[in-house]
Amino acid sequence: MPFTRPTLALTLVAAAIALSACSRPAPSEEPIRAVKVVTVGVEGMRSGGEFAGEVRARVESRLGFRVGGKIVRRQAELGQRVRAGEVLAQLDPQDYQLAAQAAKAQVNAAQTNRDLAAADFKRFSDLREKNFISSAELERRDAALKAAQAQLDQALAQGAAQGNQAAYTTLVADVSGVVTAVEAEPGQVVAAGTPVVRIAQDGPRDVVFAVPEDKVSQIKLGTAVDVRPWGATAALKGAVREVAASADPVTRTFAVKVSLPTQDALALGATVAVLPHALDRSGTPVIKLPTSALRQDGQSSAVWVLDTASMTVKLQPIEIATADGNDVVVAAGLQPGMQVVSAGVHVLSPGQKVSVYKEKKAPALVNTAQDATKSVATPASAAK
Repeated sequence: MPFTRPTLALTLVAAAIALSACSRPAPSEEPIRAVKVVTVGVEGMRSGGEFAGEVRARVESRLGFRVGGKIVRRQAELGQRVRAGEVLAQLDPQDYQLAAQAAKAQVNAAQTNRDLAAADFKRFSDLREKNFISSAELERRDAALKAAQAQLDQALAQGAAQGNQAAYTTLVADVSGVVTAVEAEPGQVVAAGTPVVRIAQDGPRDVVFAVPEDKVSQIKLGTAVDVRPWGATAALKGAVREVAASADPVTRTFAVKVSLPTQDALALGATVAVLPHALDRSGTPVIKLPTSALRQDGQSSAVWVLDTASMTVKLQPIEIATADGNDVVVAAGLQPGMQVVSAGVHVLSPGQKVSVYKEKKAPALVNTAQDATKSVATPASAAK
């Protein structure tokens, strides 16, 4: 059957489509990414070591009952200011009062026995003067009197102890200060010595902050420290009073206490910024980079360095010394004059071609409303 022209055209088109489907598409070229770069240079550090500290009382006492029992009343509240001699809490005193009454009865019985022994000794002394009894009999009466006196002394001591026990059911503040913690509630049965109330004593204040183990050796007793309260621009002058001998088992940091002048007392629990002079590195020339330029390469940090000749990037490992505000201080790996990518570091690959991003300047704003008003007003004024 002979092919007609329309049939032949359709056949050629189908063959072209089949051939194009079998051929592989050409790979698309990777786009050239625009990156921001910074030139490595040497500049001075803006700040030294700065830590967050808390204001605490130099002496903080945990007060508890000297006897055990059930708490029936607690007058002290958190944050309350108390004075020496003020009642803080009360135990149920009934058992101790009964014991004190029993001890008092024993005192009365012992005193009666002592009085009886004293009367016998006096009577037998008179008889001995008249030679009606022997010396041995008088000595027995003397021994009985001494034993009765000893029993009375013992009963008096026990009575005093029981009276003290009854008095110990009332917890009294022995110092003036502020209640910083309440550790027991009414209805709770506590043992002797269990902390019930914690009081921060009035007087000198300390600022306590934690220092990592790589910097604690630089902080010595008596070194100056600047303490800046929250929201204040002026700093208070303090001195290191105590450095912990061992690290905290959880945080592995060392607690440092800074003494403050009494006239500059701050509120208890206030958060302050602590700047030890021993860690001050302001003005020290260092190489710094923004944190956005860092890339984690395994267990180490690295940055992308731009090769201006080929406009490609390569990965450069670096060593970080410390932080300075929002920047990091580079200890090794970079030289002044290098250009480092500061943004988009996570989408680059070694040898990738890039271009330097240039910020576009915003066009000058035109007061279109004012221009429109002038354009409308001009014909009207011309018409006049």
